[in-house]
Formats: sequence, C-alpha cells, structure tokens
Amino acid sequence: MAPDEIKQLLESRLDGVEVQVEGEGCDFRLNLIGDELASLSPVKRQQLVYQHLNELIASGVIHAVNMKFYKREQWQAGQ
Repeated sequence: MAPDEIKQLLESRLDGVEVQVEGEGCDFRLNLIGDELASLSPVKRQQLVYQHLNELIASGVIHAVNMKFYKREQWQAGQ
C-alpha cells in the first residue's frame, strides 16, 4: 500500500485531521494533525485510528504503524 493511499483513507474518515505518512511496503509512520484528535487520551486516539486500519493490518497489507499526534499549533511551531 502506498503512503498516499493511507493518507487519503484516514483523511476521508477523520474529520478535521491532516495526515502525513512516511514509509513503504508495510511499515508506516503517521503524523496526525488535528486539535480534536490530539486532545483525546492516548488510548482513545489510537483506537480511533486503528478502527480504520484494522482490516489492512489483519490482511497483512500493513504490518507496523507508528503514530504521533499534534495540535495544529504544535505542528506549525515544529515546522
């Protein structure tokens, strides 16, 4: 699966979230930028993302996912 496909999938399902994806093959790093999502507890935000990726993980299309969450202001300050 291509990084752009993951980006498109998650952005279409997570309202108000910008997704930056790095990686190739089946290992990916995600930067998820969105105030509402970043405000959730770590467990809740991971559950929210995984519910959209579980089918791909179960099928082996995605093997590993590393996620980092940012509020928009944090992301812009770090860029």
